Amino acid sequence: MYTIESGNVAAALGVKLAGAQVIAAYPITPQTPLTEKLSEFIESREMDAQYIPVESEHSALAVCIAASTAGARAFTATSANGLLYMHEQIHWAAGARLPLVMCVVNRGVGAPWTVWNDHQDSISQRDTGWIQMYVCDHQQIVDTVIKAFRLAEAVSIPVMVCYDGYLLSHTYMPFDIPDQKSVDGFLSPYRPEYALDPDKPANFNTVTLPDVRADIHGRMSHGYMEVRYLLQEDMRKAIDVAGDIEKRFKQIFGRGGEPYVESYRCEDAEFIAVSMGSLAYQLRDVVDMLRDEGYKVGIAAIRLYRPFPDQAIAKTLEKAKGVIVFEKALSYGYQGPLCADIQSALYAQSNGRKKRPSVYPYILGLGGREIKTGDLINAVRRVCTETSTDTPDTLGWIGLKI
Repeated sequence: MYTIESGNVAAALGVKLAGAQVIAAYPITPQTPLTEKLSEFIESREMDAQYIPVESEHSALAVCIAASTAGARAFTATSANGLLYMHEQIHWAAGARLPLVMCVVNRGVGAPWTVWNDHQDSISQRDTGWIQMYVCDHQQIVDTVIKAFRLAEAVSIPVMVCYDGYLLSHTYMPFDIPDQKSVDGFLSPYRPEYALDPDKPANFNTVTLPDVRADIHGRMSHGYMEVRYLLQEDMRKAIDVAGDIEKRFKQIFGRGGEPYVESYRCEDAEFIAVSMGSLAYQLRDVVDMLRDEGYKVGIAAIRLYRPFPDQAIAKTLEKAKGVIVFEKALSYGYQGPLCADIQSALYAQSNGRKKRPSVYPYILGLGGREIKTGDLINAVRRVCTETSTDTPDTLGWIGLKI
């Protein structure tokens, strides 16, 4: 069934269809309408779940941790400084291997204070052990939320579904609402291997010593380093699991199929722009206009950012002359984090080839700064014609007024 709704409503519909049992809610712009919509679903009994309003974002994730540990399918959402306030609990959820799903409605972080969009909030949490998935439009929001629950529960790793504040959260687009019966066939009920049970008392996540040791039953148990190793290994395995889930989703719903990189006109492209979120679809217009001028350009949208699908990304980009990375986040003192990851992937997957694409990093749109299509066209055209004063690996800024 097709509808026209906001991105926040699309996310709420995905959570409802996935059958989340516990919703922890604390308001923060631009995420607030998402949890408000879930409260409406629960109040009207369209959704059978516990809605728990809390006093802070830290508490919101604590509620989800407790609910998931007790065997419930749990969800929350946040943005910007709210996500940062969760930071301690974000690490805990990953280390405890809890299959939570959280929507991060991307917004710049303070100080100085801003309520507008960039990716600095979720990117700052990229090394916390959570899977991160980025979406480009409303259809991907509702679909990705559903897939996120299946992925999280398949690998016992929490998932962030990241989408752009205002640009997606508050705009209205048509999208298809998946059929509940089909979703039920795609997403099985949550049955954790371990869960707190009053009839079977147990301690979870007690103090772990540096080395392996015997448990109360005399069995050798992992030390802290082994726990971290297993999380890393399972994160890498999650790349293939995400691919399998995407294939299954396409079989049932007839859309999707690109879990890692969504390519547009990249088959014969000599230059490929790379981005995440709604900007990737704006860049499609840039590609079409420059194709009309005779430039062989394409756009690759990164959909799965953590774990980083380095092989898939390198395969998409390896034949290009140049790769132009546009991102709304900054790794202070170095460059854009996505660009650094792409450079690493191209190097690691070069298979001894001496020639790799030149990489041109650009920062733009921080704090909601307008991203003009004309500026994007000029940047890509300059790289294609090699008339730019920007050189590969030198950080460029678009829209900066200094």
